Amino acid sequence: MKITKMALALLLCVLIISCSSEDESLEGQTGTLTLKFDNSVGDQDFIFGTSYNKSNNESYKLTTLKYIISNVRVKDSKGNTFTYPAENNVFIIDEANGNNAGEILIALEGVDAADYTEITFGIGIDQTRYALGADGQGDFLADAQAAGMMWAWATGYRFMRFDGTYSSAIANPEVVDGTLALHMGSVGTSLDNYKEVTLMFPNTVRVRETAEPEVHIVADISKVFDGETSVNFADGYNQVHTSAETTPVIANNLKGIFEVHHVHNN
Repeated sequence: MKITKMALALLLCVLIISCSSEDESLEGQTGTLTLKFDNSVGDQDFIFGTSYNKSNNESYKLTTLKYIISNVRVKDSKGNTFTYPAENNVFIIDEANGNNAGEILIALEGVDAADYTEITFGIGIDQTRYALGADGQGDFLADAQAAGMMWAWATGYRFMRFDGTYSSAIANPEVVDGTLALHMGSVGTSLDNYKEVTLMFPNTVRVRETAEPEVHIVADISKVFDGETSVNFADGYNQVHTSAETTPVIANNLKGIFEVHHVHNN
């Protein structure tokens, strides 16, 4: 019995020392965390020019699919939050820039080494960044303009851009290959459509100097049209720009399209 107790005590000491050693070894360490955004329609991979059905008698095809992600931060198992540096913490997720697997990669370098359990990011540009003015946007302003993700500065950024065509059997008269343009964003400071989403990781994401984990985030774009609110193109949702009625609906739907599919601890 004494031997067993001594063995258990020894094992406990080894575990405590091991954990303490690992905690100490992570101090000052940083690593790279890669986010892989993968656009889909339901359980299908999204493909440009493919016709997708909505929940009603309407369908759509897209030729442009892009949106802005910003304010990325991750929380670790101890409750600490690492926020990516603000000047670089804004990205355009453009389906046209995807790899052969249809994934758009964001490599976050210099992330504190830790065991992370969740991620939070914004969709669009928050009012704090917008309030910095055009001169305070850094290189991203030019990037957004080149990508067609800006209106005039007084109006601001397009948070998303879905362009293509739609068909509607519920319209009167029926529409075939009508113009579809969803360019939702905030409107200066008068209409704030910036949203944030928090996603739990299915398993711990281990950022280390010697490891570069990848987080695979699936974005089901069908939920933009059939999400928290189902919208009809025939009711004016074929053209969404600066309306105080339609843009908040699309913004809320867009918030619900993301989920973490899986994690690779490389």
